[in-house]
Amino acid sequence: MEYAEDDYLMLSGIQHFKFCRRQWALIHIEQQWAENVHTVIGELMHKKAHDPYLVEKRKDLLIARSLPIASRKMGISGECDVVEFHRCEDGIKLHGHRGNFSVYPVEYKKGKPKLTEEDCLQLAAQAMCLEEMFSTDIPEGALFYGETRRREAVEITEDLRQEVRNMFREMHQYFERKYTPKVKYSKSCTACSLKDICLPKLGKSGSVKDYIHQMLKEDEE
Repeated sequence: MEYAEDDYLMLSGIQHFKFCRRQWALIHIEQQWAENVHTVIGELMHKKAHDPYLVEKRKDLLIARSLPIASRKMGISGECDVVEFHRCEDGIKLHGHRGNFSVYPVEYKKGKPKLTEEDCLQLAAQAMCLEEMFSTDIPEGALFYGETRRREAVEITEDLRQEVRNMFREMHQYFERKYTPKVKYSKSCTACSLKDICLPKLGKSGSVKDYIHQMLKEDEE
């Protein structure tokens, strides 16, 4: 199955979907967004990575920034922060450049490496788009974290690939139905930029009336 371009979803949404399906739906279906310190720092890092004046060409390395990517098979589109093309013997041909090149995506992230898989899934989705676009295999990519100032190599395993496929399939189903999942409160809700829109504590209090009563009680204390 292949998707029409009008039905493409944002590739970056896989991070939101993995973190919280409700958050993804609020942003991508209901078109709601709210900034917090985490989103602002992330935007500043991406602006630097996407600066069109930061273009590098070396003898055996070509660096492309803010490269548009897409996949008809998964029905997604987006951008890669950085894609490195390394000269090698058995790589792909690039228009206007001599020799063959391997493809190596690099995604920029704020903070430090996470215990969860959101970042790895996004990188794997980028690699899968690049594979489809360039008809090549990409066994590895990297995540660059702003806090550690280091790259973390990520193997693009078949398990990662299958989870990416499954998640985008589920996201398309949600989007077609215009379905926003109900609240499921967890500790991670406190760091979510949409917590004031989502009102995650409603899932525990049971009703708007109970929620408002509890908020008023907390203000009095």
